[in-house]
Amino acid sequence: MALSRLQGKGLVQPPMITDYNAPGAFVKAVGSPWYQLISDLHDIVTRATVDYASSCGLKWLHLPVTTRTVTCAPALGSDAGPVPVCVSGVNSFLVDSMQFALEYGCRTARGGCYAIMPSFRSDSPDTSHLGQFTHSEAELPGDLDDIIRYVDGYVRALAKAVLDRMGDRLAVARGDISHLQRVAGRNGSFEQVTFEEAVRLVCDVDGAVTVGENFSALTRKGERAVMEKVDEIVWVRHFDAMSVPFYHAVADVSARSAANADLFFGMGEIVGSGERHSDSWDLRKSMDMHGVVQSDYEWYIRMRDEAPMKTSGFGMGVDRFLMWVLGHDDIRDLPIISRIDEPQAWPAAVVRP
Repeated sequence: MALSRLQGKGLVQPPMITDYNAPGAFVKAVGSPWYQLISDLHDIVTRATVDYASSCGLKWLHLPVTTRTVTCAPALGSDAGPVPVCVSGVNSFLVDSMQFALEYGCRTARGGCYAIMPSFRSDSPDTSHLGQFTHSEAELPGDLDDIIRYVDGYVRALAKAVLDRMGDRLAVARGDISHLQRVAGRNGSFEQVTFEEAVRLVCDVDGAVTVGENFSALTRKGERAVMEKVDEIVWVRHFDAMSVPFYHAVADVSARSAANADLFFGMGEIVGSGERHSDSWDLRKSMDMHGVVQSDYEWYIRMRDEAPMKTSGFGMGVDRFLMWVLGHDDIRDLPIISRIDEPQAWPAAVVRP
């Protein structure tokens, strides 16, 4: 795994493990101060999430890790596929997001709901992607601006909780906590730009924008360029509608822009959020535009007829957030128990947790 750019004498770094599947490799991780830091950060993030969500009137829901309706449907704008499984003879998928279940949950927990759960996608692991990652998600009544306000407060609350409980320790272990101090001390909303404004800001940066047949999108390089031009933490809202999944509502009558927003900080996009379609007519139109088979989502469509409700939600990659906290540049060093490059065949001997 790649080491952080934060190199220096005495700084806590990930252990040099080149193969997490080798016999005894986990022993090196068990004794590592790096993973002790991450273990404590897991606890802080979970406790702070519960405290913040509860203060906003949201309820925790216990949800299954299998689903037959995935948010990463094969359509324009999708960048990963679902992970099929068979559980007790039932063909299903591992959840790629709790979003649909949380939308359903908003009809029972009327003030909104949330969960921190694992998500599974067919991504090939790299410096910013994991095939299995921890997802902090919430859905609440309201529109895009409502969820942006919620996330603004949530990120500040997380930064403050980390500082309060581990600030001094992180300063010694990693050498810099000024980014946490700046975010925890911010008042009001983080900076916001539209997708069109962001593209204009970085259009002269080679490789910052990718152009598809019906849409444009920012690359990871483009996300970082936007932060350099605007602020170290910035919302980009109203992406091209065809560049995001079908479940995002539209932001204008032309249906060219989506009612969505991504929050960039650290390595780039760490939070994705959006407003949902409030009626089945608009949802069906969006599904047709994205080439999604409606029968695969019949319950999701009917829910809008039987229990119409305007909701918005977000998902934050916890591992990406911790990359930012630690000033690290490789997400593959974050999981306490790695699931990277495991052999497909059942091993002759189980040599790791």
